[in-house]
Amino acid sequence: MLLKSFVLNNTTIEIVQDDITKQDTEAIVNAANSHLKHGGGVAAAIVRAGGEQIQKESDDYVKKHGPLAVSEVAVTGAGKLKAKYVLHVVGPRCGEGNEHEKLYRAVRNVLEKADELQLSSISIPAVSSGIFGFPKDQCAEVFFKAITNFLKEHPSTTLKTIRLCNIDEETSRIFLSVFEKNWR
Repeated sequence: MLLKSFVLNNTTIEIVQDDITKQDTEAIVNAANSHLKHGGGVAAAIVRAGGEQIQKESDDYVKKHGPLAVSEVAVTGAGKLKAKYVLHVVGPRCGEGNEHEKLYRAVRNVLEKADELQLSSISIPAVSSGIFGFPKDQCAEVFFKAITNFLKEHPSTTLKTIRLCNIDEETSRIFLSVFEKNWR
């Protein structure tokens, strides 16, 4: 369910309450751990819906490149999902230090990777706000800053839709509130 959309430099930012595995965007983002073991949360839902091929490609990525550091992005196929790609990003855990800066970099790295892949659309959940414990309101503030800065610095990005997609009403409403408050 689309709650509201905002437009900046020909890119639409959508706040959506829905299942990320059902999005029709070219890529979806997985809030991953550094070993890309998709056992819980959004990660487990993505593998359940997309199939074990996503876990296999993730395992192959880690074997070849090693574990992902916080804020880094890995790309796999999307298996049986509507999307073409899954962009796996490791967000910070609450309490590890410099979490706001690390989450900002994680969101920026996702957007830069999507632009590098010349994608026109992406769906992103509230990375780090689940089992990693990042406060949802602060998460939404960081997302707002990272996305708007990216779009201002990349006015000719290929991204035409950035969908902030969360399955629960609370997170969706918090993101909506933060974007409405900060939108100018």
